[in-house]
Amino acid sequence: MKQRQFLHTVERDEAERRFREALGELAEPDPEVLPIDQALGRVLAADVSSPIDVPGFDRSNMDGWAVHAADTHGANEHQPKRLKRASQAVTMGAIPQAELHPGEAMAIPTGGPVPRGADGVVMVEDTELIDDQRVEIRRAVTAGSHITFAGTDIARGETVLRRGAELTSRELGVLAALGLSEVALRGQPQVAILSTGDELVALGEAISAGQVYDSNAAILAAAVREQGGVPHQLGIAPDDVAQLSDILARAIAEHDVVLLSGGTSKGPGDVNGQALQAIVEPPGIVVHGVALKPGKPLCLAVSGKTPVVILPGFPTSAIFTFHEFVAPLIRELAGRRATAETTVTAKLPIRFRSAPGRTEYSLVHLVTDEHGELLAYPIGKGSGSVTTWSHADGFFAVPRHVEQLAAGTEVVVRPTGGARPRQPDLVVIGSHCVGLDVLIGLLAEQGLESKVVAVGSEAGLLAAERGACDVAGIHLLDPDTQTYNRPFIKEGVELIEGYGRLQGVVHRSGDRRFEGKDATTAVSEAIGLPGITMINRNRGSGTRALYDQLLGDARPAGHSVQASSHHAVAAAVEQGRADFGIAIDVVTRGRQLGFLPLTDERYDFAVPRGRLGRPAVAAFVKLLGDPRTHQLLAARGFTR
Repeated sequence: MKQRQFLHTVERDEAERRFREALGELAEPDPEVLPIDQALGRVLAADVSSPIDVPGFDRSNMDGWAVHAADTHGANEHQPKRLKRASQAVTMGAIPQAELHPGEAMAIPTGGPVPRGADGVVMVEDTELIDDQRVEIRRAVTAGSHITFAGTDIARGETVLRRGAELTSRELGVLAALGLSEVALRGQPQVAILSTGDELVALGEAISAGQVYDSNAAILAAAVREQGGVPHQLGIAPDDVAQLSDILARAIAEHDVVLLSGGTSKGPGDVNGQALQAIVEPPGIVVHGVALKPGKPLCLAVSGKTPVVILPGFPTSAIFTFHEFVAPLIRELAGRRATAETTVTAKLPIRFRSAPGRTEYSLVHLVTDEHGELLAYPIGKGSGSVTTWSHADGFFAVPRHVEQLAAGTEVVVRPTGGARPRQPDLVVIGSHCVGLDVLIGLLAEQGLESKVVAVGSEAGLLAAERGACDVAGIHLLDPDTQTYNRPFIKEGVELIEGYGRLQGVVHRSGDRRFEGKDATTAVSEAIGLPGITMINRNRGSGTRALYDQLLGDARPAGHSVQASSHHAVAAAVEQGRADFGIAIDVVTRGRQLGFLPLTDERYDFAVPRGRLGRPAVAAFVKLLGDPRTHQLLAARGFTR
């Protein structure tokens, strides 16, 4: 049937339903690979995983002196500490060969690689060079101060950008930081734009009485670009059915979408409708007339698989109906998501500390709690991070005289993309895991957008108890029962079983202090040896509890240095900054690392019971029960 209705007006939603039903499943344009300097505004065709660690080495965040943090304890303006100046100084672009010994300080520039042995950096403003041999330290630092550890920002093998991401300067910065010169992009829909009417004149030509300039073509071309399509202006066609039919047939054969404007009405002057009716293939014209003001003469058709839309001739009507019916279609073909609104006010779910004396801007994740209130979770990776800006939803400003904002404080958040960010379908707060990436990727294939806020198991469970998330990833071991997760579940929270993973001691391949031993024996012997250095995990993480059990009261060098992820632990050990740490076996793949199994643990999910009925949560739970999901997890090294 070539024509279901001819200027028999239908409601807007009914028109859209008929149009979408006729279109069926949209075919994606063929992907293409382009240099990243041509990728702005485009959409990723595939996930991007990092080929390197970023940063690739432990680096200083400021000019100063690399030290053993313990050597500075107690130092202040009135009672400074004096350290021996190391014979070497850190230079940019080269890893220091000399190890920093206790009692020494080594000059280091901002961004310089931290020498082995150092676990903190004192700002140059807090020091004074007494002579060529001595440095006076006037402020104490703790382990990890002013250092960004290797792999903390981006870890090798980590998925940093996902298929479907729209590339702005933020995402391009991430690609550049990874050293990628080109990227696979989703193809852009090719959109034909044809204006019709004997009264139309091309821009720049002389105009006579009774004629009008063809403004619709320019407006529509710009609108198509805004939505991610490539416009092809075919010029102006006369009010001649035969000639117009010929042009229209070629346009349908050569383009993904065809737009016409003008010449559609209920009378004999409806040249566009007549021309389309003459050559259109089934399903054909599905709507001709929509109950809109402006926009009533709108005609929607599908020829084979190609959408053809005849927009009204008046510019206001044309652009209005374009945005109502065509813009979403082009965005979908281009792989783009719906645009969002601007301006938001949100509450801080946690206390926020600010350094006095400067106006501070804090990047945030925006999530919604069980009462529908918007929460702004500050992102704390720091100014050297590449991914922070990319993953942030917005930022708020803290006045320079304010040192602290209490939990519950309302802040005005300015979206980073210039528009209010679209709320994700699923919010996951808690411990991060590579296996979680698999689940989030499967949800993305279903068209569900997820936001992951990695804050550790304890903070994630607290967020679930407060109803501040949909799902919390946790792996908490109860020392009394030696049971994971269930003993920590309180009323109002449901535990959804996830998967198993193997935690163990990570060391460099060939290290005889660890090779061939079980994890407990290797660590108990190693921590008594001179020169051994460990790397710890952040407080509140499930892995930190394993360290505490394994070490007991022992506090070897590096105990105060807290990595924020399994990847960061693996990077520290592989690069020699530490000799051992605890991580899951999955992150050792592709690295020159040995692994001593320690425990099979459960990585499960706490879900507020009030959110179990949400579609995205239901989809997430269904995935966890799907054998195919666990096959994918098993391929990554996880167990049921």
